[in-house]
Amino acid sequence: MSNPGAGVLAVMPLHTISEVYGEAGLRERLLLEIAELPDAGRVTEALELATQLHRDDRYGREPYLNHLLRVAVRIISHYKVADGELVVAGLLHDSVEDHPAELAGDRSGPPTEAALAELAERFGERVAGLVAAVTNPEPDPSIDRHLQYREHVAANLDRDPWARIIKLSDFTDNGVGILYATGPAMHRLATKYRPLTAIYRDLVTRPDTPLADDVKQHILDQLDSADQRFAAILAGD
Repeated sequence: MSNPGAGVLAVMPLHTISEVYGEAGLRERLLLEIAELPDAGRVTEALELATQLHRDDRYGREPYLNHLLRVAVRIISHYKVADGELVVAGLLHDSVEDHPAELAGDRSGPPTEAALAELAERFGERVAGLVAAVTNPEPDPSIDRHLQYREHVAANLDRDPWARIIKLSDFTDNGVGILYATGPAMHRLATKYRPLTAIYRDLVTRPDTPLADDVKQHILDQLDSADQRFAAILAGD
C-alpha cells in the first residue's frame, strides 16, 4: 500500500504506521521528524548502519528495524526531544548488544568494547556512551537473568538521565508490541517486563530526567496501561 500524505503520517500512531505501511512508512515518518534537525545527516547515516546490522533480524512479525524506527521517532515526536545524538543512539541502541563483531569490523579487542569504539569514532563519544548505558551485560549464570536485567537497568539509568529517554521509548515500544507477540513469547515477555514498570516510574519522575512535565505524565499513563496489559497476560499464574 502506498504511503498517505505527510500530514497524515505525522499524526498517525506509530504501531498503526507499522501495521498499515510497514518499514517504508516508518522511514518516511522519521525523515519528517528530523527534517529540522541540524544534524539530520548523522541520523540518516545511523539509519543506514542500523539497516545493515539488523537486516536479517525480526521483531515478532515484522522487521526488527521497525522497532528501532519507532524508538527513534518517539523520542522526537512523543517526548519532544529534538536531539540528533539521542535519536542516533535510539536507532543504534541494540547494535552493540546484537551485532558487536559485525559493528567492530577489523578492530581488535573484546567485541563489545571494539563495537563501542567504532560507534565513538563514527558518531562521537556521547552516542557511544548512551548506547553503552542501554546495552545489557553478558549473562551471569549465578544470578536470575530477569533480576540481573532489572539491576542493570536501575544502576545504569540511575547515573545517565539522557539514556533514560532511550530506554523509556524502548520499553514503551516493547510494552505495546507485546500485544503482537504470540503463544509463549507473550507470557515470557510479560514476566520480564512487569517488574520493570516501578523502576521506570521512579526514573521518569526524577527532577533530573530531561523531559517536560506533560511528557512525563504521558509516559506514566503508558506505564499504567502496560501494567494492565501485563497483569491480564499473567492472570492465570
